[in-house]
Order: sequence, then C-alpha cells, then structure tokens
Amino acid sequence: MSTTPVIPPSAAQKSTATAQYARDGFVILPPVLPADLLARVRRRIDAVYAGEYETGIAPCAKPTGQKEPPTKLVKIDNAHRSDRTILEVVSHPAIGQWAAALTGAKMVQVFATQLLIKPPGGQGGVNVGWHQDQEYWDPALTGELFTAWVAISDVTADSGPMRFVPGSHHWGLLKAGDFFSDKLDELKQRIHAKSGGGKWEEVAAILPPGGVSFHHRLTVHGSGENHAAGPRVSFAIHFRTEKSALREGTKWQDAGYLNDFADPVGSPVSYRA
Repeated sequence: MSTTPVIPPSAAQKSTATAQYARDGFVILPPVLPADLLARVRRRIDAVYAGEYETGIAPCAKPTGQKEPPTKLVKIDNAHRSDRTILEVVSHPAIGQWAAALTGAKMVQVFATQLLIKPPGGQGGVNVGWHQDQEYWDPALTGELFTAWVAISDVTADSGPMRFVPGSHHWGLLKAGDFFSDKLDELKQRIHAKSGGGKWEEVAAILPPGGVSFHHRLTVHGSGENHAAGPRVSFAIHFRTEKSALREGTKWQDAGYLNDFADPVGSPVSYRA
C-alpha cells in the first residue's frame, strides 16, 4: 500500500475545478498519486502486458501476453481484476475524492477500466479516434457516468496526449465517433457536422506521472501519434455514481467490459460519503 497520506481537495480547488468541469466538460489536475505507487504499478503493467496475472484472473477478452514491445495501441480492459497493484491505482481514494468533489456524488464506483499503452512512432494503429464515451455505454448504462484518465508515464505534447473539445458535452449524444479509427480528420468533420454549429477547439491533457484528468460522458476526445522517445502509458477509469443505473432489461454480463456492481474487485467503490 502507498505510504503517502491522501489529502482531499481544498474548498478553493474544488470550486475552481467544479466550475471548469461544468463549463468545459473536463478538468486537468496536478498529480494525485504518490511516487512509490507509480513505481510499483509500472512494473506490474509490464507483467500484465506479458500475460502474468497475479490474481489468476485474465483481463477482459483474455488478451495474449506479449514479450516484445508493442507497435500499435494496446488496450487491455479490466486489468485491475488481474493485478492487486493496478487495483490499488484505479480505486485510489485520492481519485475517488476528486471525482466526488467534481460531481457532488455520495458514492463513486469503478465499473470498468482500460490500460492504454501507446508506443512511439507514426506507423499507424496508435491513434484514438474522436468519440464520446456514452456512445459505447448507451446500450447498457444511463445516468451520471464519467472517466478519469490517469497518467503513469510523463504525458507531454509530443507523446500523443488525449485532447478534449471544450463544451462539447453540451452537444448531446451524437453517435458519430469511433475510438478505434485512425482517421482523425474525417471523424472531426463528421462529429462537427452533427454538433449543430458547436465551436471546435482542442485542449491537450499534458500530465506528469500521477496526474489525472476527468471528463464527462459526452465530452468529445481523442488522441494522435506518439512522437516521444518512449511509450505513453495511462489508465482510463470509468466511474458511475448513485445517479446511474443499468438500463431496464440489461444484464451486466451482456454489456461488454462492464463489471458486476456487487463485485468489490471488479467494481470497487472509490468514495462513499
């Protein structure tokens, strides 16, 4: 476990961040994870990538372990079920406290995670296409849902950082994006055409190791190629609050990478008032 105490956001920090989140649909925060935890989790990420599962439970979709460095974007769903240190990161109370501060939630729960490794180079297959998260959640989940994006490596302007379109969460659910597409310009044009004249600007989430950003389920975001020397490593942690639910008739087993809300490992509660 981490040896660094968790310091909750101050009233001034909470007020500023909450206002930005409401206005822009995202907020970028300074580091919230301690250095000792970051060092430990980086080693465990390498182990999971290689197919070593500490708990004996494979990530979602049972990816095959790899020994060679990746050449395309790696997305491993629910690696926190496979490794206790990764679980410690995605359920860290500092992230949960910030999530509650931004949303006013009484309960914040992880319902899915993604381990993302973006290798350097421009050989294709490394972009994250412009999209809204709710596009993928809408068949199963409704209500208050959002994502924390946690940097494990140093995320610079050169390393293909995530980019947000401020205010795009006010455009509604467009269903025009594609996480898996490399065609960023085509997606931009398609999404913008459906926005009803929304202003398109882009803000990069430049984050040091341990830094975190939060974004609304409808905020348009994506990322390009990594031109830094090393891989960009991060976690996307998908959260729900007490103001969310499975859609009527939906079973969590039928909803892709969704975890059972009653499972304290698959869906740990990061904050409870």
